[in-house]
Amino acid sequence: MRLLVTRPDEDASATIAALEAAGHVALAAPLLTIHALDEAIVPDEKWQAVLITSANGARAIGTHACFAALKSVPVLAVGAASAEAARDMGFSSVVSAQGNVETLTQLALLRLRAEAGPLLHVAGSVTAGDLKGGLEAQGFSVVRVVLYEAVASDYLPEVARAALEGGRIDGVLFYSPRTAARFVTLVRAAGLERSLAAVTAYCLSRPVAEALDGVTFCDIRVSDEPTQAALLSLLGN
Repeated sequence: MRLLVTRPDEDASATIAALEAAGHVALAAPLLTIHALDEAIVPDEKWQAVLITSANGARAIGTHACFAALKSVPVLAVGAASAEAARDMGFSSVVSAQGNVETLTQLALLRLRAEAGPLLHVAGSVTAGDLKGGLEAQGFSVVRVVLYEAVASDYLPEVARAALEGGRIDGVLFYSPRTAARFVTLVRAAGLERSLAAVTAYCLSRPVAEALDGVTFCDIRVSDEPTQAALLSLLGN
């Protein structure tokens, strides 16, 4: 199949490699650009654990000046991709919740104790769910530090516009509600809604699919679980 990958460049390369290995043609069409906020202040605390809710967060904390003091602190990551990124950055103890903010919250409640010390939540400027609120309701102290921002594109990438206009796309992969909503906005601004009539949307979760409201795809398929492996398995069904 001919597929558009809407992930930021930092994440798209691995996805494209997996798609091409499976025999697909994949085009990178990032709708968000990631900027690390190196000047952000991370408090000097005796952290019980670091909570990471995206691979971008893992990369941001891994390049921050505070990292040397944190790399031996246990990490709880939301999913496989964020856990792998944390390990790649040099964290020595990483566990994945294999899901979303809700499963990460449950993992923290299972493995951590409220009285054992504060938790550092490495976050972006826009977050999904309320990890901090959910854990604080259980007595934990959670410090959320914004270490990166994801800036939305003002226009549809030329590679995506040309491929959609020429009818050369069979499917689009969406990994977040924000990216999905941005795609809808940009496609409508480009006057390309009709081009989606022969295109299938592949969504990481139900909230991602719901963010596509406003345009009509040939089909919208939703992964059984919020992992890339599950999402890519839809392509073979």
